[in-house]
Amino acid sequence: QVQLVESGGGLVQAGGSLRLSCAASGSIFRVNTMGWYRQAPGKQRELVAAITHGGSTNYADSVKGRFTISRDNAKNTVYLQMNSLKPEDTAVYYCNLRQGVLVANDFWGQGTQVTVSS
Repeated sequence: QVQLVESGGGLVQAGGSLRLSCAASGSIFRVNTMGWYRQAPGKQRELVAAITHGGSTNYADSVKGRFTISRDNAKNTVYLQMNSLKPEDTAVYYCNLRQGVLVANDFWGQGTQVTVSS
């Protein structure tokens, strides 16, 4: 099993910045993808950004140029630097780790609230 512990959420004014962190522990494969998803009230969970073990990244169009995902493989930790935050970024942010040889398994953190006031 894999455990994911998130930190760094909070309340910020529009235009501000926050940095989320997620530390993974347990049975972690060397090759995996870590990422951040978010879910706003009444909406489906959506991918925000993801990063492979090798450092390849993928971003939602809505956050490109504002958010940066990075990871420290030695610490099994992924970060999300969020700049120029907008009220529409308000959501619960979930850390995700995906790994598997024949079948991909997803593991999730407990979620951290990000609230952006206008």
